[in-house]
Amino acid sequence: MKLFYAPTSPFARKVRVTAHELQLGDRIKLVLVNPWSDAELRSLNPLAKVPTLVRDDGQVLFESALICEYLDHIAAGGLYPAPGEARWSALLRQGIADGISAAAGRLFADERRPADERSSSVMQRQAAAIEAGLDRLERDAGTLSRELADIGAVSAACALGYLDFRWPERAWRDGRLELARWFDAVGQRQSMIATQHHLP
Repeated sequence: MKLFYAPTSPFARKVRVTAHELQLGDRIKLVLVNPWSDAELRSLNPLAKVPTLVRDDGQVLFESALICEYLDHIAAGGLYPAPGEARWSALLRQGIADGISAAAGRLFADERRPADERSSSVMQRQAAAIEAGLDRLERDAGTLSRELADIGAVSAACALGYLDFRWPERAWRDGRLELARWFDAVGQRQSMIATQHHLP
């Protein structure tokens, strides 16, 4: 398999962490791309976004949630609980964490626009989504797996790592002691160390 990724993307990191946790790293060739300009990526994925996975049979998958579930399937399970409350909770946390990552990415891009091209209302909405999402994760921090044993925990770890990468000066940990402790613990896992964000 080939995974097209960018080292700044929290969604690509989520797939890479998932692959590590499922012991699939040696089956995936990583292809570093610039999503804004890579012609091969555009030919594979009409959205020209990372992550994009080319399966062994040549079929192409994109969107991190789909790729992660596919990897879990070929690894014979592990990160997705059986249908029931545990599964709905894991998927809900994935949705919250992915929403934080998406809002953070949009806000980061907007902050770098010329002042006359920004929308203060949109930026405020993105910032509010990040804060509310973090508060929800803090509320649930005691139930998050320190072994990254489900997709909700993987997604949360990658969202928090993205905030540290893009805004190291912003104190998301303030008032969120349990979430900060959890993230400090899971940040020591090899899957997180091996996939740290960096500029290309």
